[in-house]
Amino acid sequence: MPKRLASLASTFFAASPLRHPAYRAFYAGSIAVGLGYTMQTTVAAWLMATLTPSPVMVSLVQTASTAPALVFGLVAGAIGDIVDRRRIIVVTQAVLIAATALLGLAALAGLVGPLTLLGLTFVIGAAFVFYQPAQSSSVNDLVSRAELSQAVSLNAVAFNVSRAFGPALAGALAAWVGSGSALIASSVFFAGMIFAARRLPPRPPAHLGVPERLLSGVQSGVRYVRHSPAMRAFIVRTLSFTVCASALWALLPVIARDQLALGAGGYGFLFGTFGVGAVAGAISIPRQLKVRSLNRVVFTAMVLWAAASVLIAATLDVWFAAAGAFGCGAAWVTVHASLSTGTQTTAPAWVRTRAVAMNLVAVQACLALGSPLWGWVASVFDTRFAMALSAAILLALVLLNRGVRVRMGSEADVTPGQHDDLGIDVEPGPDDGPILIQIEYQIDPPDREAFLQAIHRVGPTRRRNGATSWRVFRAIGAEGRYVERYIVESWAEYVRLRSRMTMSDRAVLSQAQDLQSAEVPLKVTRFLGLD
Repeated sequence: MPKRLASLASTFFAASPLRHPAYRAFYAGSIAVGLGYTMQTTVAAWLMATLTPSPVMVSLVQTASTAPALVFGLVAGAIGDIVDRRRIIVVTQAVLIAATALLGLAALAGLVGPLTLLGLTFVIGAAFVFYQPAQSSSVNDLVSRAELSQAVSLNAVAFNVSRAFGPALAGALAAWVGSGSALIASSVFFAGMIFAARRLPPRPPAHLGVPERLLSGVQSGVRYVRHSPAMRAFIVRTLSFTVCASALWALLPVIARDQLALGAGGYGFLFGTFGVGAVAGAISIPRQLKVRSLNRVVFTAMVLWAAASVLIAATLDVWFAAAGAFGCGAAWVTVHASLSTGTQTTAPAWVRTRAVAMNLVAVQACLALGSPLWGWVASVFDTRFAMALSAAILLALVLLNRGVRVRMGSEADVTPGQHDDLGIDVEPGPDDGPILIQIEYQIDPPDREAFLQAIHRVGPTRRRNGATSWRVFRAIGAEGRYVERYIVESWAEYVRLRSRMTMSDRAVLSQAQDLQSAEVPLKVTRFLGLD
């Protein structure tokens, strides 16, 4: 048996992204960060439960951890695409170490109260918000596209191994040496990623030597998601699931304390069982995606979460509750890791961190807003009713959103398309603008309907790649003449727009341009705005 296990492990390692030394170091650092963060959140929630009996105050710990996503999430995504991600990871780990250790020292000195606990938890949550998109999108820099699904799943395993052991370790430390010492111990785990981040490849230079500015970077990310049907589908699925799933995150300490009459160790056991289920779910994701569509995998996991939540609501037995927590863990990571894989296979490199951040913002926003909501429901009724209600609403949303389908991206969705030389002897300066681009088409009458359908598929590609406005015009009195016009805010942004077009975008554009009349050349004119 040991030889067989060793052979299986060797086979798995040979086909795994873990065979790459840089990814292996990064993976180990990710596990360490996950351990430190889950230990901190576990101890903070339990510490609040010992400071006040209010379910609302306990649920606000989760809100303090996740609310920074509402404030900083979009900025974190833009910074991750603009700034060297190695620097982001190092700085955020330093903040996590300092804030977690300070909270531990305050607890040891007896100086921590509910407001102090919430304030430092907010700082820790903010640092994690800036870290997470940079960490997630860095996986693409360490593995090939063919290995991406497996690497994202392993990334989920890393964090959920931490969910399995971090809470249990935190609960044991809190029971043995106290909450303050457990917090100080958790701060040590953040140091590992500082060394692992040094092995990441450097960020390539910006176009024209002019990087995007922060505000325009945020606007570009929002614009891309707004005009990308695939990204909108990912976010709708994320929102509908997480707003209901936030009930368990908010109420698990109260369930352990009141419904199941457990102490800190028992709460850590339940949280650890959730993490074990999450690891099991993450390991199964690559195999599931090989035999079933992404949409089917996500749908099944959502139904599993609802069933497991009902089990937790219905039982007073610790072992049945643990089984429900296991099912919730498997469903949680299957939904979010699968959607993350879909996002990273669909979003091009220039906007990948922002796309990842959008989904993270959706998750954290639901946790931040849903936690006090479910805490209020539990206060008015009880935790069992709140859990059952969350499961019922989730099933209703699954049925209502059955027309919103998610899919894996193709190679053409992220591969840059070839573009012709501009043919301009003296180009404007990078900050000159706005720039108006006008493309004149001459379409033969039999091709009119096909052209109009094709050109209106071009519009979203222009907008998500940088155009602030786009429209098609028909010439009055000139049969078959059409003009496509769009505006970008600067010459640098226009150059970026051209470089951002993928093979899929080029294929959409070719469908319209191929209908151009053979006797008339396509005419492209560019105008520089004047004050």
